[in-house]
Amino acid sequence: MSDVDVNPVELVLQGAIETGQVFEGIELLLPREVPLGGPRAMPVLRSLPNKYRHFIGAWCFADHYGPVDLEAAHGMDVQPHPHTGLQTVSWLIRGDVVHRDSIGSVSRIAPGAVNLMTAGRGISHSEVSPDAGDRDPLLHGVQLWVALPEAVRDRAPAFASAGGAELPTVVLEHAGAGGSGIVATVFLGEYFGQAAPGETHTPIVGAELRFTSCSDALLPLEARFEHGILACSPGIRVDDVELPVGTIGYLPAGRERVAISAGDDGIAILLGGEPFDEEIVMFWNFVGSSHDEVRAAREEWQAEIEADLTSAARPRFGVVEGHGRTVIPAPELPTVPLRPRGRVREQREQEEGAAGAARPTGDGGRASEPGAGASGQGSRSAAAEPRPGDPPASSA
Repeated sequence: MSDVDVNPVELVLQGAIETGQVFEGIELLLPREVPLGGPRAMPVLRSLPNKYRHFIGAWCFADHYGPVDLEAAHGMDVQPHPHTGLQTVSWLIRGDVVHRDSIGSVSRIAPGAVNLMTAGRGISHSEVSPDAGDRDPLLHGVQLWVALPEAVRDRAPAFASAGGAELPTVVLEHAGAGGSGIVATVFLGEYFGQAAPGETHTPIVGAELRFTSCSDALLPLEARFEHGILACSPGIRVDDVELPVGTIGYLPAGRERVAISAGDDGIAILLGGEPFDEEIVMFWNFVGSSHDEVRAAREEWQAEIEADLTSAARPRFGVVEGHGRTVIPAPELPTVPLRPRGRVREQREQEEGAAGAARPTGDGGRASEPGAGASGQGSRSAAAEPRPGDPPASSA
């Protein structure tokens, strides 16, 4: 975890985050540093789920990584692991990553293209940097998850990739004299009348904002959506509030525009959607409606990784070709049932009211909060901690 004492901007903002407040009208979701990739871990900055806010629309997870110099690092090395009840969205700013999954998909993603994997009832996949000498020397991108609504959560898995002319762009004019404005590339959902080709199940938007020079613009917003702006480079400002890299600036539904600016070659990610009012249980890589659903998914994954390397022997999560028996085992479940969570922490607390205040303190009341049980003990969080590549709960 980063030391806030060496980051004066983060130090100023930390008080607002710890008390669940806003800073100059922007709710700031500061990231925490998480190792990704086991023994040769690549650090990532995770801003969602956050201590106080769990979703932005149906977006339920956001990791930012890089830029990583692959001459001095191993790059991405996430071995086969499972997912249920969500979509994964992979977007690169620089570099390349090879995706393989258990329904036979193989896709080498590069900047300007999106990989969209729909887990549904169950899928497994890997994400690995190409071999040295056959890859960009830098790696920089985001990994995002979308919660599937209950009506389609048990659907068949699917995979799609799109890029280039398939993804629409919107040019936002510079707010002042001169400047080149901002280019928004829509990689999921719809923005400003332009729709990406990937299948979605809730009203949603995901778009890269690229500042081709030092510029600022009024960013149009869909008023019925809540939005988040994820800073992928230094100097991103939202309504004149600077966002540290990896931080999301959250904007509630009802806003029709926001002022955004950056220095040369600034990059940010726009996330948004209609408020997602369902409650979910989110543990490791599993999303379900209840503790029993994620428990069953975990048990099936653990049973299947001991079975023969055939689809018949692994009917739910299948086999990712090219990895042999190498997989990531699931962490242990907490010793108490995981509670469903809503959009924000307060939603559950308000519903429980006095009953929550009367509950004895201890792991049982906090097992599903983001960050709880990060030590790998019995109170393992129901949020997506750890994510693929993090060591299992039983590991050192």
